[in-house]
Amino acid sequence: MLNEQTHQKLVAMRMHGMNAAFQQYLDEPSHDKLSFEERFGLMVDREYAERSERKLRLRLGRAKLKEQACMEDINFRHPRGLDRSVIQRLGTCQWLVKHENVILCGPTGIGKTWLACALGHQAARE
Repeated sequence: MLNEQTHQKLVAMRMHGMNAAFQQYLDEPSHDKLSFEERFGLMVDREYAERSERKLRLRLGRAKLKEQACMEDINFRHPRGLDRSVIQRLGTCQWLVKHENVILCGPTGIGKTWLACALGHQAARE
C-alpha cells in the first residue's frame, strides 16, 4: 500500500522519470545490492534526464526546423567550402550569448537550410 501511495505522489508531483525508476527498482531484485544512496542517486539521475529530454523536445518543437540535422552529421569532405574551424566555433553557440546573427549564403542546393537547421538544433541543446 505504501508503494502505491508513493507512486501516486510522484505522479502528482509530475516526477514521471523517478516514478518509472522506482517501479523498475521494485520489479528487479538485482538492485537490492545497491545502497540507498546509490539507488536514490540513480532515480534522481533518471528524473533529471527525462526532464532535460522533455525540455529539448519542447524547444525543438517550437523551433519548427525543416530538417532533422545536427552538428555532428556535418560532412566536411563534401566540396562546398565549409571551414571546419568556423563551423566548430558556431557550434559553441557563443553567437547566441553575444546576440549576434548568422547569415548563410551560397549557391542553390549546397545545404544552407540543412546547416541552418543543424545550428538551430545545437542552439536548442544549449
